Amino acid sequence: MSDPAPLVTNIFTADPSAHVFNGKIYVYPSHDRENEIEDNDEGDQYDMVDYHVLSMDSVGGKTTDHGVALKADDIPWVSKQVWAPDCAEKNGKFYFYFPARDKEGIFRIGVAESDKPEGPFKPDPDYIPGSYSIDPACFVDEDGQAYLYFGGIWGGQLQCWTTGEFKREDYDNREASGDQPAIFPRVAKMTEDMHTFDGGVQEVVINDTDGKPIHASNHDRRFFEAAWVHKYNGKYYFSYSTGDTHFLAHAIGDSPLGPFTYAGKILDPVQGWTTHHSIVEFKGKWYLFYHDTSLSDKNHLRCVKVRELVYDDEGKLKLAQPQK
Repeated sequence: MSDPAPLVTNIFTADPSAHVFNGKIYVYPSHDRENEIEDNDEGDQYDMVDYHVLSMDSVGGKTTDHGVALKADDIPWVSKQVWAPDCAEKNGKFYFYFPARDKEGIFRIGVAESDKPEGPFKPDPDYIPGSYSIDPACFVDEDGQAYLYFGGIWGGQLQCWTTGEFKREDYDNREASGDQPAIFPRVAKMTEDMHTFDGGVQEVVINDTDGKPIHASNHDRRFFEAAWVHKYNGKYYFSYSTGDTHFLAHAIGDSPLGPFTYAGKILDPVQGWTTHHSIVEFKGKWYLFYHDTSLSDKNHLRCVKVRELVYDDEGKLKLAQPQK
């Protein structure tokens, strides 16, 4: 299969969260912008200041850029870096979740609301109480209960929250070590109005095929960032990026809260340092939205692409056509 073309080329896009709303696919990406900041492990080069929303009537057809849906300047608590977002629909409203650094440089997660999937979105004046780290992904189950998944290590600061309180001194201890399990992503139930957590934050445990939590040393399988959840045939699929090993992997479980059991890689490394994705069903087929740097050859200037997915006889995910 030849490499797919970017969905849009008028702007640089990354971290695509795709959903079907009103019979269309809507994609909520990060909006990369050009800068002279050198690459570093804190992610300073990913200096995004606003969000665009994309939509399409068919996969492979025309993609519409609906323009700016939300700006950092309009969010009172944000200091910089509006990173990978997501959007969810409930009760006829659309809720846009996004991470950003607060005035103290700590990543938090905010929410903004709109009557339309393309926005514009009106942000709450403060971040979600109890939220932290990056990469929010909202899953609304068939019973109407919504869950917000989040977390990313290294620049995403998740390693600073292992005690439940932010410890800046733990930043450089970017991963667990020794005989420890890997650092796991987080999840919280959302209240009915979708603006706050309903109860506490808990870990999302990802077990290896031996039934034990994935070990910190297993960089090909452990969670790094980019949580995503979807449901298929009564099972919950938790997919994520392994980060510095550049795989997209997935795990399967019986509950949206986990635990999940590792089920294999979905995508091998693509061009560029980061890997971030979403998975959506549209008109009877399943699709993987992801990004690479083929449009720019620069790690911080990415472009969103899409490939078809299929399930094998065991219910595990794979590309419909082999990756080149």
